[in-house]
Amino acid sequence: MVTDFSEAEPAPCDKTPFGTGDAHDLHSMRFIPVIVAGFLISVAEAQSLQQLPINTPYVASPSEIVDTMLELAGVTSSDIVFDLGCGDGRIVISAARKYGAHGVGIDINPARVEEARANARSAGVADRVSFEVNDLFDADIHNATVIALYLLPDANLRLRPRLLRELKPGTRVVSHSFNMGDWKPDKQKVVNGDHVYLWTIPEP
Repeated sequence: MVTDFSEAEPAPCDKTPFGTGDAHDLHSMRFIPVIVAGFLISVAEAQSLQQLPINTPYVASPSEIVDTMLELAGVTSSDIVFDLGCGDGRIVISAARKYGAHGVGIDINPARVEEARANARSAGVADRVSFEVNDLFDADIHNATVIALYLLPDANLRLRPRLLRELKPGTRVVSHSFNMGDWKPDKQKVVNGDHVYLWTIPEP
């Protein structure tokens, strides 16, 4: 609400002595700063929650799930597959080994990134994939043609606006187990009780 403080006719002075009603008004006014302060604290807390990091525990996708994710995304040798929260690197390594794709794995844990690099060397695809230590919410993902995810639901929902904003139309997003809220998937499969979802970034 906007209060107009422009010039106005002064209100007549009420010289009536304070009575019960006046005391009640003064008592109520004492709570106004408290209410305002409480509101400002709530706003600050809400803003802080939006900035809190989301800690997704590392759980590797089984090999049959990895295969299904890559098949559902239609990965080819012309793709650049990004795995956000890549762990040991198995998704991008499989994409490089089976389809000839290039891949980028992002993980915030340096030990996982070192493990992924070692696995890529062992698989003979170190020239086609790379891994970096980074927060998945900060990493540069604009070159991706496929995004692979195995994150918790709140992380998916937090990531969703960024995917829609930064990825090129036609980029495929594939997720193990968890969906994207009311963003309806283009396809989905169930493998041993686990869901795999596919979305395509639409035209703006």
